Amino acid sequence: MTPSSAPTLAKIGEFGLISRISTCVPSYENVITGIGDDASVTALSPGMQLLTSTDMLLEDVHFRRSWHDPLLLGRKSLAVSISDIAAMGGIPRWALLSLALPPALPLAFIDDFVRGFLAMATEHRVALIGGDTCSSRSGLAISVTIMGEQSPSRILRRSGAKPDDDIWVTGTLGDAALALNMLEKGETVSEDLLHRLLDPSPRVSAALALTEACLATAMIDVSDGVLADYGHIADLSSVGGCLNLADLPLSPAFRKHMSADSATVCRMALCGGEDYELCFTARPAMREKVAECMKKCGIAVTRIGIVTSSPEVTVVNPDGTPFNSQAEGFNHFT
Repeated sequence: MTPSSAPTLAKIGEFGLISRISTCVPSYENVITGIGDDASVTALSPGMQLLTSTDMLLEDVHFRRSWHDPLLLGRKSLAVSISDIAAMGGIPRWALLSLALPPALPLAFIDDFVRGFLAMATEHRVALIGGDTCSSRSGLAISVTIMGEQSPSRILRRSGAKPDDDIWVTGTLGDAALALNMLEKGETVSEDLLHRLLDPSPRVSAALALTEACLATAMIDVSDGVLADYGHIADLSSVGGCLNLADLPLSPAFRKHMSADSATVCRMALCGGEDYELCFTARPAMREKVAECMKKCGIAVTRIGIVTSSPEVTVVNPDGTPFNSQAEGFNHFT
């Protein structure tokens, strides 16, 4: 096929693009009517309540096309939304995908993006049931609405933490923030760090295991940095917290960069964001059960602090002195 005869967005049009996407979407038993009608029709499982969340990813705000392979961008676009459902202890079920596309965007880019999106959907049995497309004059914009379900008694909120609860986090912190920092400086980034930034894994199995065992009292996913995100738990639970800097779980790849400026690097672990790990609280009596539960899931978990009755959230150095983070996490408007 010559370049002049290759299909383009202009040639196939909006409905051609929708058809191109819908032909790749598998069917699911809980989807009664999917892509193609004015609205989708889905069926909740008996006794379940609906959870819904929306995320936007904007070019040059959340990602740069020069850094993000389209397939991985598609995976990440859904992963960050699935992470929100996981943070509520929910089972992800359905997704809506809306795209604002620059007219010059190659169809090959879109095809790879959709392939990545649907691969992540298949991994978590999420059905793509609709969305919207339009033209963009200011870069690629991605909007994902995710829906899940859970029985009312198992839905986890940010408001259940109590004084003396332990503060836990899954996985490791700071890898994605460090990778982004290095990319912005034009430095070579190791595959381990780059993977955490470009292809995060939502902790659905860990969240469901904690929920089913009734171990967590409150939970949130770590998207803006563990200090800021635990702060949301503290606010809604009317508590405070103390995080121990020495206990933050750091990957070997991350630790290699600590000697140059350990304070700055530690701030990345606290405030960098895009970890998409789970931060949750649990009663001290549940420590062994939490560790055993996460071991069965094959996911590392670390106790990083304690919930306090005082209203502030603090961070302490290994010697017990206060650590000045000089940051509170990612904020779009600062």
